[in-house]
Parts: sequence; structure tokens; C-alpha cells
Amino acid sequence: EVQLVESGGGLVQAGGSLRLSCAASGFTFDDYAIGWFRQAPGKEREGVSCISSSDGSTYYADSVKGRFTISSDNARNTVYLQMNSLKPEDTAVYYCAADVKGYCSGPYDYWGQGTQVTVSS
Repeated sequence: EVQLVESGGGLVQAGGSLRLSCAASGFTFDDYAIGWFRQAPGKEREGVSCISSSDGSTYYADSVKGRFTISSDNARNTVYLQMNSLKPEDTAVYYCAADVKGYCSGPYDYWGQGTQVTVSS
């Protein structure tokens, strides 16, 4: 059974940092692309970042470039999202997802349950 479990969310002041983790099980981790998405109340879900096993590429939304960094630890089947210089507009539920084709273009096949990130001003 494929499972993705996010952790690391919480409450932080603006300018602070958090590191989210996405622990995967039930599949060969390094064959997949893993993406991070977020959804704020009343807003559509948006893609934040992705790392592709197929070509090693990474992707960042313009809104997080220079502040967020995605990385992968294949030995631990875990993808991290280091979030620095957080802003109140980063407040959302963050989800990780896996794309079995190994590319960041989606559609994604498996989703985690999400972790709440709240940034206070």
C-alpha cells in the first residue's frame, strides 16, 4: 500500500522557518516525482515545489523561489521542503504527492493527508 505522510507543520512568526517532511512507503521512492502543494482557506490548491527522479530537476512556484528548497533523501524515502523567510501568505495546508511517471507535470497518483502551516504577522 502506497502511503505519504507529511510532518513538520506548525505555527511560526513571519520571517521564521519550518522544514516539512514527506515520508513515503509502499513504492520505490527513486522512481517517482514528489511534489508539494498547498491550499489556503477559500483558495485553490497550488503547486509549490517538485523534485523529479527521472531527470533530477526541481521546480518552484514564483511565490516561493529563493525562500523554499526541496530535497530528497532516497535512503530514507523522504522528501523535505525547507521553508525560510516565511510570510503570512504562506499559511495553508501543505500536501505532498507522488507521480508514478517520475515527472513533475502530473497528474499525481498518491496524496498525503496534509500538514498545517500557519505564519503569524
